[in-house]
Amino acid sequence: MSDTVRGKRVVVVGLGLSGVSAARRCLAGGAASVIVNDRRGAADIDLARYADLTARGVELALGGHDEAVFEEADLVILSPGVPALPAVSKASARGASVVGEIEFASWHVDAPVLAVTGTNGKSTVTTLLGRMMEASGYVTFAGGNLGTPWCEAIGTEAATRDGRCVIEVSSYQLEATERFRPRVAVWLNLTPDHLDRYGSMAAYGAAKARIFLAQQRTDHAVVPADDPVVLAFARGGSAKVHTWGGPQSDVRIEGGCVVGPGGLRVPIAEIGIKGAHNVANAMAAALAAFLEDASVDAVERALRSFKGLPHRMQLVAEHDGVTFVDDSKATNVGAAVKALEGVDRPVVLIAGGRDKGGSYEPLVQLLRTRARAVVLLGEAAPVIQRALGTRLPWELAATMDEAVRRAAALASPGDCVLLAPACSSLDMYRSYAERGDDFARSARALAGGSQP
Repeated sequence: MSDTVRGKRVVVVGLGLSGVSAARRCLAGGAASVIVNDRRGAADIDLARYADLTARGVELALGGHDEAVFEEADLVILSPGVPALPAVSKASARGASVVGEIEFASWHVDAPVLAVTGTNGKSTVTTLLGRMMEASGYVTFAGGNLGTPWCEAIGTEAATRDGRCVIEVSSYQLEATERFRPRVAVWLNLTPDHLDRYGSMAAYGAAKARIFLAQQRTDHAVVPADDPVVLAFARGGSAKVHTWGGPQSDVRIEGGCVVGPGGLRVPIAEIGIKGAHNVANAMAAALAAFLEDASVDAVERALRSFKGLPHRMQLVAEHDGVTFVDDSKATNVGAAVKALEGVDRPVVLIAGGRDKGGSYEPLVQLLRTRARAVVLLGEAAPVIQRALGTRLPWELAATMDEAVRRAAALASPGDCVLLAPACSSLDMYRSYAERGDDFARSARALAGGSQP
């Protein structure tokens, strides 16, 4: 790290997990100065949380992105999702290096990297793949967009040549990469999302495709056999392309089983994560693991034992014959569609939140055959209401508690109340996890505190 930050003046943009982690690593690397810049003002931030940084000399520049903050910067590190900023552009024009936290972390890691991107399923595949590598005997770091910033791996055994780093990378993170080079790059799918930022699917896809940017001929690109757009992006890179899911793919379905290299054979019924979309996730993870020398036994054990992550098709309560399922992570239309397809009974859907700019029509079409009714809440409620029109009964709710009570009243015994919002949570909550927890609390309260 000393070669990249020692003696340099560093500005980190964004006072979130990634930014704070990057700032700490810069301090450890001997940076001459570290400034953390955030658009939020001091009144909007719990400054006590950052007392350790300020005690070590980090300056907090809050309340906007003043050009003066960046005037002497040698290195600017961007947190995920930071928009184009005139002050950063001017710093770059003056000769400052501008990189993202993922790019910065990659400079200090010697371990082989397995990176996972896609519109949906990233966290599930990253976690499952990490478990496969751990079960194969490697000291493994699994994180990135998943929760723990990759900078936290720097200096640990997982970052050495004998370790393995499994990194979830979003389009936001990939935007600010140049030399980030995964030995195995997995791109799961591409469906409309973040169009409020990118403006078009072409621009969104181009951001995702940067996962292949620095790969070489000895590296591997892992993509679905049935997605021609993703497949084309992969073939446009330098890495060897591998597919899952097709009849001739490296990992595929035969006789009701997931089969693959080395004699892999696991009945779909025995895979711990349920639903057709999760079978695809399981195949992607297995293929990536094999390409990084995981053992067949480790892959099979992980496929059977991993039951999924919170807020992803999680049964949270049962009441009067109705099940309540939390898929708060379904933050776009494509994910909500997959959630709905994974339920084998009539659904009362709870949807809404902050609109992300895509069409709700694919969801509405499926709702017509799968749903009994819809309960809407949040900023996007009027938009989804217009998309539904008169094709399905709907009701409005002001709070999650009201939404759960209205959905329960609309449901019949044997139905499922499903939270699959098709929107981000940021109009009412700090995260999709907080939204899911609120749904689970309301559902359990309705059920008298009982849990499934």
